[in-house]
Amino acid sequence: MSRITMDIPEEILLALKLQPDAMSEELRTAAAVKLFELGRLSSGAAARLAGIPRTVFLTKLAQYGVDTFRLTEEQLREESGIA
Repeated sequence: MSRITMDIPEEILLALKLQPDAMSEELRTAAAVKLFELGRLSSGAAARLAGIPRTVFLTKLAQYGVDTFRLTEEQLREESGIA
């Protein structure tokens, strides 16, 4: 597993009222959500990046305003039986 180190200004931690460990979790989750939203990671891969079970990750998407399921207009028509 790779490790990435970031310097976070103390005032950011204070503004967010987070300890360093909680900030690490927040950044991992935010990155995972964004990469999922961009279609770069599947929900399972994004959950692994966030370090949480997939079911928990799917519930967190709503907290970030990201749709859990995305269908194109064509897929929606196929699903609903509309030609």
